[in-house]
Amino acid sequence: MAGTAESGQRHNILNSDGQPHPVENMLTIFTFVVGLVSFVLGMIVRNAHTSSAVIVITTATGVVSCLVGLYVQMISHTREQRILIVTGIIAGFVGLVLGMSKGGFVP
Repeated sequence: MAGTAESGQRHNILNSDGQPHPVENMLTIFTFVVGLVSFVLGMIVRNAHTSSAVIVITTATGVVSCLVGLYVQMISHTREQRILIVTGIIAGFVGLVLGMSKGGFVP
C-alpha cells in the first residue's frame, strides 16, 4: 500500500539517514526557532519605535542563533538538518544586523 510505514514506527523527518540524532535535531530546531524570533524582532525594530530592551533582545537572539548554528552545522548529519540550520543562521544574522543598526547592545 502506498504511503504506509512498513515498520510501524514514526520516522523523524530530520533523520533521513535512518539513525537517531536527538541532540543535533534539538539544536537544529533551536537554531531555526531562535533565528526566526530574531528576524521577526528585527523587522519590528526596523519598522516601529521600540524600547531599548527589544533592540538588545533582537541582537542577543541573532548572536545566539549564528553561533549555535555555526557549531551545529559542523556536527550535522543530514541534509534536512543543514537546510534548517542555514535558514536559522541567515534569519538570525538579519535580526542581528537590524538590531545592530539601532545600537545593538548599547542603544
